[in-house]
Amino acid sequence: MKENKSRILLVEDDLDMQILLLHTLKSNYLFKAVGDIPQALKELKEEAGQYDLILTDVQLPGKSGLKLVEVLRDNHISIPVIVMTAFGNLENAVEAMRDGAFDYILKPLNVDALKISIDRALRVRSLETENLVLRQEVKRSWNFENIIGKSVPIRAVFDLVQRVAPTQANIFITGETGTGKEIFARAIHNLSPRAARPFIPINCSAIPAELLESELFGHTKGSFTGAHQDKKGLFEEAQGGTVFLDEIGDMEVSLQAKLLRVVQERKIKPVGANKQIDIDVRIISATHKDLKAGIRDGLFREDLFYRLCVIPMDLPALRQRKEDIPLLSEYFFKKYTATHGLKLRGFSPELMERLIAHPWEGNVRELENFVERSVILCTEEWISEKFLPLISAPPSSTQFLDDRFSENLTLREVEKRYINMILRRTGMRKEQSAQILGIDRKTLYRKEKEFGLATEADAPAEAVSDTVL
Repeated sequence: MKENKSRILLVEDDLDMQILLLHTLKSNYLFKAVGDIPQALKELKEEAGQYDLILTDVQLPGKSGLKLVEVLRDNHISIPVIVMTAFGNLENAVEAMRDGAFDYILKPLNVDALKISIDRALRVRSLETENLVLRQEVKRSWNFENIIGKSVPIRAVFDLVQRVAPTQANIFITGETGTGKEIFARAIHNLSPRAARPFIPINCSAIPAELLESELFGHTKGSFTGAHQDKKGLFEEAQGGTVFLDEIGDMEVSLQAKLLRVVQERKIKPVGANKQIDIDVRIISATHKDLKAGIRDGLFREDLFYRLCVIPMDLPALRQRKEDIPLLSEYFFKKYTATHGLKLRGFSPELMERLIAHPWEGNVRELENFVERSVILCTEEWISEKFLPLISAPPSSTQFLDDRFSENLTLREVEKRYINMILRRTGMRKEQSAQILGIDRKTLYRKEKEFGLATEADAPAEAVSDTVL
């Protein structure tokens, strides 16, 4: 049976010291002892990759043990080296650490201190090896149009993207919030014959219904108050390219009828215009909603759904592709350490276990935000689980209130703060915020206005008319 002990190369010319170390540490590690630098280099060459740590004396025949540290550094051989010497002084210590030694131990040796140093060095090597494997995996074929993954569910999506991208078919992408619907839409566009033409994304829930028609199809000068000049719509801007309609499930039914005509006839009519404009665009739509339920409830047109959903594409949640979490974490780690100019070594194994086990309700977007925050806040070499408050269980409702409203507030102030929090959480999406709050958009606008959170531009059409009256 193969022993699972770490292998240490001891470079020491004093035979008594060799015997002492081999006898003292043989139960914990596998040792091979040599007497000088040439023998050490020969052993490392013949047994490439077999040693986990080097323990070397400074005073050796011919060359100093510090020379070994220098040779390893210059040849990019990442084996931790612990330097021992009976002639310890600050200058030697600084030189050894500057040249890349992991630690510096003085003779006469404290065996317990040496064991602690060896164990620390071996743990760091294990972490570095683990993170190197992750980096190599990220560089492999798991990177598809800036989408990281090797799990079976995500590779099935990669395969579908490659098959449908060269066609002209409309694509309908579904998936939970944060699964990367826009990223996949861009990938389809970039792999299509339309790649040289524009990719125009528009979030249907982020623009008030009364303005969305103008954004999509354009308008003529004077067609409504504030229309001071002709404006091209996004469909016209995307001529020859792709329009990505995100959160299409939030589009008003009246506008859905106009979009259906565009899809069928490949023509648009700007607001206030008398003439139609021919367009050549591919439409990719996306939603996190159940549109089949929306059709049953009369909130979404069935004929439009089947026009848009020629090719359905369902993106897996991150909890369904746990195998990709280490790869994604490493990708975001490299991205944000570079972005913020920080020097960290990577993730601890305990942390990675917690990441893989976490449900990630916000999916890849939540993981990315977590990694960036951890990179910024981490004050040590390794990001460990002690830096991960996001991994803990969600607080109870009582704890939620205690955390946010530590001071005594009036009910009015609590209502104001809660509405403001929901608006920020939804990215100021009025329809979605109103649904969460259990009120209609008109009531939400009135509350915003009452609390000084809104402008006239935020008002729904019916609220504006009430205000004018």
